[in-house]
Amino acid sequence: MPIVVVEMWEGRTVEQKKQLVEGITSVITKMGVPSDQVHIIIKDNPKHNWASGGKLASE
Repeated sequence: MPIVVVEMWEGRTVEQKKQLVEGITSVITKMGVPSDQVHIIIKDNPKHNWASGGKLASE
């Protein structure tokens, strides 16, 4: 049972998230895993909780 965790900035619509999980599931099922065994967790992070190169993404 694969578990995929996707961390991204908040702001995506439910439709965009639906497309994302459908795409991820499609790729994994091509490896022979039944779709009902693919679990995906989406973590929406505010930009002020994400940093790169010493700067917050919100800056």
